[in-house]
Amino acid sequence: MRLAFLGAASAFVLTLASPALAQQPSAGNLEKLGNFQQTGTPIEIPTIPQTGPKADALKKTLAKIKLPRGFHIGLYALVPDARHMAVGPQGIVTFVGTRKNKVWAVTDRAKLRVAEEVKEFAPSIAFTIPNGVCFSKDGFLFVVEQNRVLTFPAAEFFYEGPDVAAFQVVKQGELIPPEDESYNHTARTCRIGADDKLYITLGQPFNVPAPEKLDGFKKWGIGGIIRMTREGKDREVFAWGIRNSVGMDFNPKDKTLWFTDNQVDGMGDDIPPGELNRANKPGMNFGFPYYGGGKTRTTEYKDQTPPADVTFPQVEMVAHAADLGMTFYTGKMFPAKYRGGIFSAQHGSWNRTVPIGARVMFTSLKEDGTADKTEPFAEGWNDNGEYLGRPVDVAQLPDGSILVSDDFAGALYRIWYDGK
Repeated sequence: MRLAFLGAASAFVLTLASPALAQQPSAGNLEKLGNFQQTGTPIEIPTIPQTGPKADALKKTLAKIKLPRGFHIGLYALVPDARHMAVGPQGIVTFVGTRKNKVWAVTDRAKLRVAEEVKEFAPSIAFTIPNGVCFSKDGFLFVVEQNRVLTFPAAEFFYEGPDVAAFQVVKQGELIPPEDESYNHTARTCRIGADDKLYITLGQPFNVPAPEKLDGFKKWGIGGIIRMTREGKDREVFAWGIRNSVGMDFNPKDKTLWFTDNQVDGMGDDIPPGELNRANKPGMNFGFPYYGGGKTRTTEYKDQTPPADVTFPQVEMVAHAADLGMTFYTGKMFPAKYRGGIFSAQHGSWNRTVPIGARVMFTSLKEDGTADKTEPFAEGWNDNGEYLGRPVDVAQLPDGSILVSDDFAGALYRIWYDGK
């Protein structure tokens, strides 16, 4: 199927090259895009203004952010509702998901390290919570919605126009049973593993689910991480016992999968801890719902015997900070201390007496590949309990700097190092 995608994508490139065809509007949909037919969507896609009072205000906020010596932060782009990010392999464009109905394409053509254009990606497609975006090394963009998975061959080229080569990996209503669709914990994330399979986090919709829901959830991988081929075949549950993971990445050194997990609400300000976990093999159980975070038992399951094979987190984060997106740092711009470590975003608490989080954390690793120390890296968006921003995800640019997304402010920030 992948070869068919590539062959058809090449044909579509030739189609787009014809100005006459590109100017003929007509009704269209996902099926038309899969057949490389134009949809009639206007050729000119509106862009998001990158200057003005909002940009000026955010720059003032960024002046308050605390970073280690020699690091700097600047406004990279204004991107409404910015959530998880996927930097294209060619370094041309960064795709940004949202929890609403849009995916954004953010471009820095001049390589000035600030975006010059932000516009809607694939505007003829009706997305539903397209939070999860990720790239394969050969240039396929995957978008994981609430209950569908799409792939876009050569997205770095096609994003320039309104019609984009698009194919369904998982059809609408087949990622999870439609009856389990919810307004809660709907933000999926994705990664392509070293096995060239597509990995997807599936948060379960409850604070703590009832026992009668567990068998069905486990079958589908709801409250876990699933994997499948890039064409959507051979689906299996890779990891289980996860409440709501909204961030994961593979350690390129040992190929282990690390992921954050948001833990049970309503147990008090200081329990249970958030989690950063490590899966070094398929089939691991991470304890939920018997454990609400770390080794803290949930009230609902306190009288039930937990599984004997539970794996506890590598790092216990502060309670209710909402640990979300994460990435392994593979660049060379940052000092040696940061190379091979994990940058992760804390979105900030909503059910804590004193708000905490709204920062970027850094976790170093030991020689054996396990976690060593975790410490704040970028903080200051929590101004005495008032949120000036809420980081969601971290991604690395080709030059070794990193991007931080913020859905509260609707922005991407760039952090770089020059030692000054």
